Amino acid sequence: MDKDYIKSLGYRALDSRLKRISDRITHDIRKLYKEMDLDIEPGWYLLLRLLKENKQLTIVQIAEQLNYAHPTVVVIIKKMVTKGYVVAERDTEDKRKQLISMTEKAKEALPGMEKIWQSCDRAIFQVLEEDETILKYLDVIDEALKTSSFYDRFKNELNDKD
Repeated sequence: MDKDYIKSLGYRALDSRLKRISDRITHDIRKLYKEMDLDIEPGWYLLLRLLKENKQLTIVQIAEQLNYAHPTVVVIIKKMVTKGYVVAERDTEDKRKQLISMTEKAKEALPGMEKIWQSCDRAIFQVLEEDETILKYLDVIDEALKTSSFYDRFKNELNDKD
């Protein structure tokens, strides 16, 4: 019997394999943040980086740029507000919009976070053995799922077999 059942399933367990890899990386980054006395979550990296580059964005703009669902961004923002890393203010022109920006706490922690992010960049590049081919495959998957969701593809396959 194969010692790695998920791996033995090949493409049939693609989602599980990607999740397992993601979980390993996330666990290690969380551990590193804790050792560095940073009270942040690994998933905040993208949002903090985005806010560093753009100063202030709406939740909709963040969701669009990260290609995340709006509710996912709302949950992340709430956690970041609670920890004091971002502030959410109502837009004076459109009260429905919330403008998100980094707090002083986040700005002060940014140099330390950037040092960690650079180390993470180098470590992942090392894991990839300096071969970014996987990114092309991920782009193909991303584009295919934008064209037709996995749900639609699954339903079509299921219906074709009936």
